[in-house]
Amino acid sequence: MARRKKRASRPSPRRRCGTMAAHMRLLEAYAPFRERQARIELATVRRRSAVAVALPPLVTVDVVVNVVYRTDAQNVSDAQVKSQISVLNRDFKATNTDKKKVPEPWKGLVTNSRLRFKLAKVVRRRTTRSSFPTDDSVKRASSGGIAPFEPESHLNLWVCALGGGVLGYAQFPGGPASTDGVVVDYRAFGTRGTAQKPFNLGRTATHEVGHYFNLRHIWGDTEDCSGTDSVADTPNAAGPNYGTPSFPSISCGNGPNGDMFMNYMDYVDDAAMFMFTAQQVVRMRTALEAARPDLR
Repeated sequence: MARRKKRASRPSPRRRCGTMAAHMRLLEAYAPFRERQARIELATVRRRSAVAVALPPLVTVDVVVNVVYRTDAQNVSDAQVKSQISVLNRDFKATNTDKKKVPEPWKGLVTNSRLRFKLAKVVRRRTTRSSFPTDDSVKRASSGGIAPFEPESHLNLWVCALGGGVLGYAQFPGGPASTDGVVVDYRAFGTRGTAQKPFNLGRTATHEVGHYFNLRHIWGDTEDCSGTDSVADTPNAAGPNYGTPSFPSISCGNGPNGDMFMNYMDYVDDAAMFMFTAQQVVRMRTALEAARPDLR
């Protein structure tokens, strides 16, 4: 009797963020962006050196979710949208229950950003596009997308089919209002409906909204230990971590604790990321005050 061949196991998908590709394109295409980013960085340095005397005020951010779909499956439900808003609120307020998994050396760094997200409305449009790249075409009606709604005072989230294996991307503060916001693939949005493992816990939006508030990847987007995310309390890392690593994962001579792979700004699976640090919160709050004041 012939033996049945074992089917080869399919490798788990890896997180891919398109923010830096969009960022580099915008630096070349939009002249004021580079200067605005420099001003925000200067404000961040000044804020880091100041003595904190009180908790920052609670800020409510109004969110508009723009659903761009070709198929009925891509037209995510209101319940799925609300599940994503709930994740953002838990993660940015550090009330997520999985923060208990943060390794002991870093438990004291887990910090509440005091940002609250409130769903303002959901806008929907059927498109003929099978997918969108990271060129912001999903943000223009003329190219099959939806223009942002009052982006100076609202966080615009787009949900669509993204191409090239990208799960999401964001625009750093300082760019043009006409493309400001965050884009997330419909298969990595929220915690129900079309959300697919291992990106079904809403953490892609958490990661991308971190970029929206000026957070960088924890390895500084170089893979030779020369980069920096400009955050003092996140150890330097040689490159992104994927999947569900074991603690410690050491690179760049950052032992004994190693990479802070459980940070929302790494590339691990949704179930393996669960914290922002105190200095990341300082950076986000500075971006809010210096570049996104009308969100308040």
